[in-house]
Amino acid sequence: MTAQTPHSGPVAARLSFLDRFLAVWILLAMAAGLGLGRLVPGLGEALAKVTVTGVSLPIALGLLVMMYPVLAKVRYDRLDTVTRDRRLLIPSLAVNWIAGPAVMFALAWLLLPDLPQYRTGLIIVGLARCIAMVIIWNDLACGHREAAAVLVALNSVFQVIAFSALGWFYLSVLPGWLGLEQTGLDVSVWEIARSVLIFLGIPLLAGFLTRRLGEKARGRTWYENKLIPRIGPFALYGLLFTIVLLFALQGDAITSQPWDVARIALPLLVYFAVMWTGSMALGRAVGLDYPRAVTLAFTAAGNNFELAIAVAIATFGASSGQALAGVVGPLIEVPVLIGLVYVALAARRFFPAPDSALQPTVAPEGSARV
Repeated sequence: MTAQTPHSGPVAARLSFLDRFLAVWILLAMAAGLGLGRLVPGLGEALAKVTVTGVSLPIALGLLVMMYPVLAKVRYDRLDTVTRDRRLLIPSLAVNWIAGPAVMFALAWLLLPDLPQYRTGLIIVGLARCIAMVIIWNDLACGHREAAAVLVALNSVFQVIAFSALGWFYLSVLPGWLGLEQTGLDVSVWEIARSVLIFLGIPLLAGFLTRRLGEKARGRTWYENKLIPRIGPFALYGLLFTIVLLFALQGDAITSQPWDVARIALPLLVYFAVMWTGSMALGRAVGLDYPRAVTLAFTAAGNNFELAIAVAIATFGASSGQALAGVVGPLIEVPVLIGLVYVALAARRFFPAPDSALQPTVAPEGSARV
């Protein structure tokens, strides 16, 4: 996607053909996945046979391909400007690790009081803060690339430290205090750390080494003008490939249980709207410019569905309602957050001009942002 400043002209006129119709490609990928899941017998079982931390190996490869180009674009020499920005870091930790799990817990109990398996699955989704696909949404919305890298890294650290404790609190302790049904969650710190190392560590290391070695060998001008435009589109290809496989994996369950999917989707829709809108408003209230505010919003609204699915399968089984709720999560998240990308771009005029010291990296004209 062509780089935009938050106050530039019409976005659509500056996009490539692929980027301009991204929503169409995503809808087609979803439809193709559903069709494959229904038309090819045993496809779901075949995709699920070989897994990485509970996630299908082809899906894991798609996620890695999707994340690598964006992380290769990050200016790692500028990360210190983000780590010193308390107006961004403190709100991000608050909305991710205090507001996010609490909002999902409340919505799951309010909207699914009669469906304990789906309710538990959604609470697990709420505990798993995003470390993967959020990078794509942030880049599409012209967010601050370096800030996204820092916030994702922070979420990863907190995930390893806090996920199990929060799962125990929201599934056992808090329901007990409120007189509600209690559920156990037995997941080790190593299982969480392994998921983080695979889905963030591998593409992060690859992106860092690509920039470091590429700039050292050929210079920054060549890296930004030649290499980035070549590898950039692979993020979109990886995204579409992942979406096809996600929908194919659960195509039969989704099409044969539409009412269950709709029940799971409702709290998710409310959750994404509340978290994204609330975080954008918070960013505006504390004086963040558009690139940093939109990064705050997308890192707050997204969830680490790889971890949520892996935990649900490992704890409750692949055919459980908890696992289905985990799978429905990204199926709802993808179209909703791509829609919020367009909302974000339209809302840029309500934010102050970017602070020059914290200006996000701008790719050369004509280079692929995705």
